[in-house]
Amino acid sequence: NSTVLIHGETGTGKELVAHSIHNLSKRRLRNFIKINSAGLPESLAESELFGYEDGAFTGAKKGGKKGRFELADKGSIFLDEIGEMELSLQVKILRVLQEKEIERVGGSGCKKVDVRIVAATNRDLEAEVEAGHFREDLYYRLNVIPLHLPPLRERGAAVCSAHPLYAVS
Repeated sequence: NSTVLIHGETGTGKELVAHSIHNLSKRRLRNFIKINSAGLPESLAESELFGYEDGAFTGAKKGGKKGRFELADKGSIFLDEIGEMELSLQVKILRVLQEKEIERVGGSGCKKVDVRIVAATNRDLEAEVEAGHFREDLYYRLNVIPLHLPPLRERGAAVCSAHPLYAVS
């Protein structure tokens, strides 16, 4: 149930590892929600992650909408490229980790969520913290179980030849 932070270069299989963590956990029968943090426009990020209430903004769907954290309740959420996330949104992710609750856009109350967060980055988050681009408190909350995936060039042919997909007959 612990939070996991996966470090590795682009193309090392961070998403595959995150999915495996979910599939091997007690949460495997619940949703695994993937979010590309770098691809979330800042103007939509909060409503996408936390949902919104009816009438929260112009164009809001009647009846409101569940956010990704609500959809992942009792399951896992994968925050890919967490190092790209805006500081203003990092505060809200920290609240989910600390309080285990979300507040929908336009909402007046909080909703409890039980979500395991698996985050991934190709950035050096310690350096990002030092530079003021990533919140230190969020970094330590995410870095409960750190996993480092080595680049493919360092994995060697022996690893690949042992894998059934690469076995030579």
